[in-house]
Amino acid sequence: MEETNSKKINCTEGSSSSGTGSSSSSSSGPCDTVWECVIPYVSDPRDRAAASQVCKRWYAIDALTRAHVTIAFCYSVTPQILSRRFPQLESLKLKGKPRAAMFNLIDENWGGYVAPWLNQVAIGSFPKMKALHFRRMIVSDADLETLANSKTGKSLEVLKLDKCSGFSTDGLLHIGRLCRNLRTLYMEESMLVEKDKEWLHELASNNSVLENLNFYMTELAQVKPGDIELIARTCKSLVSVKISDCDISYLVGFFRAASSLEEFGGGSFSLPLQQNTEGVFSDPFEPYAGVAFPPKLCGLGLTYMGKAEMPVIYPVASKLKKLDLLYSLLGTEDHCELLKRCPNLEFLEARNVIGDRGLEVLAQFCKGIKRLRIERGADEQEMEDAEGMVTQRGLIALSQNCLELEYLAVYVSDITNSALECIGTYSKNLSDFRLVLLDREEIITDLPLDNGVRSLLKGCDKLRRFALYLRLGGLTDVGLSYIGQYSPKIRWMLLGYVGESDKGIIEFSKGCPSLQKLEMRGCCFSERALAMAVLQLTSLRYLWVQGYNACGDGRDLLTMVRANWNIELIPARRHFVHDDERGTVAIAEDHAHILAYYSLAGERNDFPNSVRMFDPSAFSNP
Repeated sequence: MEETNSKKINCTEGSSSSGTGSSSSSSSGPCDTVWECVIPYVSDPRDRAAASQVCKRWYAIDALTRAHVTIAFCYSVTPQILSRRFPQLESLKLKGKPRAAMFNLIDENWGGYVAPWLNQVAIGSFPKMKALHFRRMIVSDADLETLANSKTGKSLEVLKLDKCSGFSTDGLLHIGRLCRNLRTLYMEESMLVEKDKEWLHELASNNSVLENLNFYMTELAQVKPGDIELIARTCKSLVSVKISDCDISYLVGFFRAASSLEEFGGGSFSLPLQQNTEGVFSDPFEPYAGVAFPPKLCGLGLTYMGKAEMPVIYPVASKLKKLDLLYSLLGTEDHCELLKRCPNLEFLEARNVIGDRGLEVLAQFCKGIKRLRIERGADEQEMEDAEGMVTQRGLIALSQNCLELEYLAVYVSDITNSALECIGTYSKNLSDFRLVLLDREEIITDLPLDNGVRSLLKGCDKLRRFALYLRLGGLTDVGLSYIGQYSPKIRWMLLGYVGESDKGIIEFSKGCPSLQKLEMRGCCFSERALAMAVLQLTSLRYLWVQGYNACGDGRDLLTMVRANWNIELIPARRHFVHDDERGTVAIAEDHAHILAYYSLAGERNDFPNSVRMFDPSAFSNP
């Protein structure tokens, strides 16, 4: 601090190439010195970016003090550019494939390879790197071996392979053996190949500082309870463990040893029922009667838990702040019974079998809920009962009683304008809202939803993320214009089956001044209208569209061509779908995709045959 204070900085020495500093607007030396002290404590990346454009000195300070960077799309910049701009990074989050990959809408080999990034890390370009978070990327065993053997790997504290693919337990073996300072190892929902179980034993044998271990919803089935228990005994600061299938009854020793554990997810209730000599089955809860969770536990998510096993949660239910029921086997009334015992709940994940009745119980007993995620259940799920549908009834009860709600993602079977208006009236803290209207019901009570969407957006002025996935007729062009008009702060948006014509998307694009990322599916807009909308959305950095009115050769997309703006196309294609149960074959059509994004890296060269780079020169006149 003293060295910084001794410097006198004059912004008139020149501004950066992208800066706005000038002699007429520069401030005094003492003022600059104050800012030099303050900038390292500014964490918001938008504030950082604005400050770095003032003058060369502030640009340099930002470069040397920026500790974390999130890159929303891995092809927007190269690892070399990043290392030159921010050589002192300690934490990097990098996103690869579009979100469409999570729904199998693009090929597995589409791209998003982590290799060039890990190679840059391995050669020492980021000497202070401590945390790496890769999301929806392709990671090989060789990549993990490279990281583990590098100097960064030896000091790495956080490694998150979030919904990644391409690697196996061979790669994890290197991580467990050599990355001994890891505090977080996260692989939730990653697609990896299990070759053996030695990786977990290596981790347990070589790490004494682990705090978070997560391989939830993976195919890692060869889990030895003894290794999990060894981690708990060795790592005294272990606070969160989420695993794949392992019967809960085998984890009694682990729960006893993990005295600091605050969150547990996974496990299973898979022991077969026992019969006595008279042919009478034993109590299904009997094998789990000895399970006792650690005293600090406040987050829980047990897979394949049925009604008979619910009592295992009761002793800790009143302390739970986070509850994951996505993969439980509970009916509507079971959800209600459990939620009545969880008055301190802040985060709930469930499927729509919870029903309106479950949301009403949630609204009555869990008024402090902040995050609620209701996913779609299988349409023919045996556990789903007649009440297992979420509609406007449940959402109205929720919004009127749970005033601290910040995040709401829900699949509904029916919805009305009044329900959306109610959310806008009461949910003033909502920053992330996502609603999907299911297509299982032929008649929806109240369409279009123009006025309800307008009221929601006007009332929830803290919204930063917004998703609305409807059906044909769900939102008119007027409603789409409302979204543009009343979304001044929203930065990410997903729209599905909205609007009626090109006029809707054009009017929409006159608003949304902060929108950086737009995803659309199943819309009726032409390529020309999409291109015009892109030009009007001044903050837009990323566009993904599937299902639109494509012209023959893509010529209408020329309107959106500009410097540093990449356009990729996946043409529509037809393929056969085999139904083995019915012995039938049908023809399915995959709609065309457009992916357009800003990039300082130029066009990528690792795309598969299914992807075509848009070439404006192909349309030039001879």
